Amino acid sequence: MTLHALRAGLDRLLDTSIFFSFDRSGFLRHAVAFDPDDLAVDLSGRVCLVTGANSGIGFETSVGLAERGATVWMLCRDRSRGEAALRELRRRTGSRRAHLALLDVSDPGAVRDFAAGFTAARVDVLVHNAGVLPDRRVLSPDGHELTLATHVLGPWRLTQALLPKLRASADPRVILVSSGGMYTQRLSLADCEWQRRRYDGVVAYAQTKRMQVVLAQLLAEDVPRGTVSAMHPGWADTPAVRSSLPRFRAVMQDRLRTPAQGADTVLWLAASDAARGRSGQFWFDRAVRSPHLLPWTRESRADRAALLAFCERHATGRAARARAA
Repeated sequence: MTLHALRAGLDRLLDTSIFFSFDRSGFLRHAVAFDPDDLAVDLSGRVCLVTGANSGIGFETSVGLAERGATVWMLCRDRSRGEAALRELRRRTGSRRAHLALLDVSDPGAVRDFAAGFTAARVDVLVHNAGVLPDRRVLSPDGHELTLATHVLGPWRLTQALLPKLRASADPRVILVSSGGMYTQRLSLADCEWQRRRYDGVVAYAQTKRMQVVLAQLLAEDVPRGTVSAMHPGWADTPAVRSSLPRFRAVMQDRLRTPAQGADTVLWLAASDAARGRSGQFWFDRAVRSPHLLPWTRESRADRAALLAFCERHATGRAARARAA
């Protein structure tokens, strides 16, 4: 057996373990195969929007885009945290093409107002990174369960509102930041608002992150000349993990990826020529991965059609379109 074959076999074994794939060692091992030229790009003139950009993966994505010359719009819910993040980004990158806009993606009125007032002629990159993991059932401004509103309805609504500007780009990219937790869940809309079940924030999070993977495939049809992708960042040491999963962090903190490592594939999908045109795929560490580790998590055509109809009914107010799912 050659050294290359031995190493490939060891990689497959470690990736199967999950623990040694999603953790920091997995990133460092996978990064050996990264092409450094993929991110040696000039993004001057590209207009990039990142939700949840004030910390963690969203902030590091914004930094990486700004370092490469892009015009970056940091879309944040909280003004003070957003302004602090913008100052830090400018300090780190020297960019004066970074801007802050206030946006709560779970609020349909806020999404509508932002899209109506956004004056750029086009949008080249839209990163759906904003996330929540509440420990109790909370409702969005229009009455939907908050993880569903933030991870699914909000990204659908914002993408639809910005479609004319995305279609004006020669190379539009839309990226949904999912989670490895989605591997435990099957796509289902059964009580997705948590009205009949006892609320479990971790399960609600994972279920909506599964929805995001399918959502990327559905949205790819709306951006036919673009690249719509879903990805998961592995286990990264972000403020959300520290606040929402303190026990997990306490056990795993020495093995968690840095936020920049978690953001690497987001930045790669947004900027590299290598990612262009590979729409509807699910990515991890710059490689296409199966969105299913367990056979029972595979969705049916009817499941996909139901998600499409749900999004169109609740996020846009339009009657569901007839579309193959």
